[in-house]
Order: sequence, then structure tokens, then C-alpha cells
Amino acid sequence: MLAIIVLSILGAVILIAYSILPHFLDKIKIWQDKQELVMAKEMDNMFYDQNPKSLNRLYFILPLVLGIVSYFIFQNIIFPIIGVSVGLAIPNFIIRMRIAKRKAKFADQLLDAINLLSSSLKGGLSLLQALEVVIEEMPPPISQEFGLVVRENKMGVTFEESLEHIKKRMNIEELGLIVNSILVARETGGDLTKVFSRLTVTIRDNRKLKENIKTLTLQGRMQGAIMSFLPIVFVMWVISVNKNHFDIMMQHDLGRMLLIIAVVLQIVGMLLIRKFSAIKM
Repeated sequence: MLAIIVLSILGAVILIAYSILPHFLDKIKIWQDKQELVMAKEMDNMFYDQNPKSLNRLYFILPLVLGIVSYFIFQNIIFPIIGVSVGLAIPNFIIRMRIAKRKAKFADQLLDAINLLSSSLKGGLSLLQALEVVIEEMPPPISQEFGLVVRENKMGVTFEESLEHIKKRMNIEELGLIVNSILVARETGGDLTKVFSRLTVTIRDNRKLKENIKTLTLQGRMQGAIMSFLPIVFVMWVISVNKNHFDIMMQHDLGRMLLIIAVVLQIVGMLLIRKFSAIKM
């Protein structure tokens, strides 16, 4: 009789899984396709020649691997959840790091590009021809971005719209200043060589000011980072010394509620410390 009940339950579970699994796999496939499209767009904007599927696989490999490894290392259900969360966040973090690195390199090349544009304009070239000189003489990413501006212009997009596209695509304050200055000079008939010389001085002064602010606020930012992660490090150390230290809290509703409140307050504290230690420039 018991065997019949067990087989009945097992059969019911298999039937339910068989009916739910295709729907679940379809949802995963739709989510995977959306992530792949987002990654393909981001990689295309970075002129990054790699199949987005290879990076998209990390969404499935990393959470599984980190979750299993965390469970076997710490023998606690909390750490696999953290491992899965970290695994899901890593691919986006990789993309954001690549975008930030590309933007930083682009910003470092701006002053040289302005000087080259100014020299080309003084030599009698038009602004579009000066951009072509920048494309030929300078390395990526600035040659790629300005090359896209020139190609858009040749395909019928107005020069003003092309500049707006690169400003929106890169979203760099200094580039926005350059684009706005070019658009105003073209509208009013100003001398672009003088505009570029003033922009060079302005950008250099702005960068010096930002470096001074970063130096003066370094101690506060370091203290904020230490205070944010000190409780996490302390909890991990306690668990490594005594794995059963928090069992009494996990076994009672009040203890579990207090742990959830502690985690929420820790996250709120980290966000507030980050907000208070950041200075908008």
C-alpha cells in the first residue's frame, strides 16, 4: 500500500514537472534572448567584436557555480543565495567596466583631438575634413566614434544630428561641452580655432579641480567603504570560527526577522554612506 502511495505521488510530481517545465524553459529562453539583445547593443556601441552569446552564457554558468561552491564552503543556505546573486550581477558588471574603461580612454584622447582639429582648421580644412584627419591620426576609441559621425553624415544625417548622437552615446561632460560649442559656433559663425583653444584651457582646469577634490575627499571615501564592509567581514569571520553561531536566530521567527532587518539596514547604510561621501562636480 505504501509503495502504491509513493508511486502515485512520484507520478503526480513527474506529471506536474512535465507540464510546468516547458513553460519555465520558454520563460528562460525569452529572458535569455532579451539579455542577448541588450548585450549585443552594448557591445555594438563599444565596437566590440565578440559574439554576445558567449558572454550571455555567464548568466547561467556563474550563478550555478558560485551557488554550489558557496554551499560546500560555508555549509549555510544564506551564502548560496549570495553566490547566485553575485553570479547574476557579474556579466552586467563586466559590461559596465568595459564601457567605463572605453569612456575613460575616450576622455583622455579629447584634448589631443581638439588640438588636432584646431591645427587642421588653421591649415584651411573644413570641420568635416578635420574630423577625417582625427580619424586617420588617432587610435580607437576616438577614431571609431568620430568615424561613425563622418559615416552618418555621408549617409544623409545632418552634421548637427551626428554630433548629438555621439554626445548621447558617450555621455561625457567634456564631450558635451565640445559639441555644444561647435553647434553654437556653426550657428553664430564664430571662429572655431579660438573656441577650441578656450575649450582646451577649460577642460584642463576642470580636470585639475576634479583631481584636487578626489585627493581631499579620499580619506572620507575610504572611511565610508571600510564602515560599509566591516559588518559583512565580521559576520563571515564569526561563521568561519563558529558555524552554529547564528543557529539560535535562524530557529526562531523573531531571530529571522531581526536578521532580515539587519541586512536591510546594512544595505540602506551602505547606500547612504556612498551618497554622503560622493561630491557632484
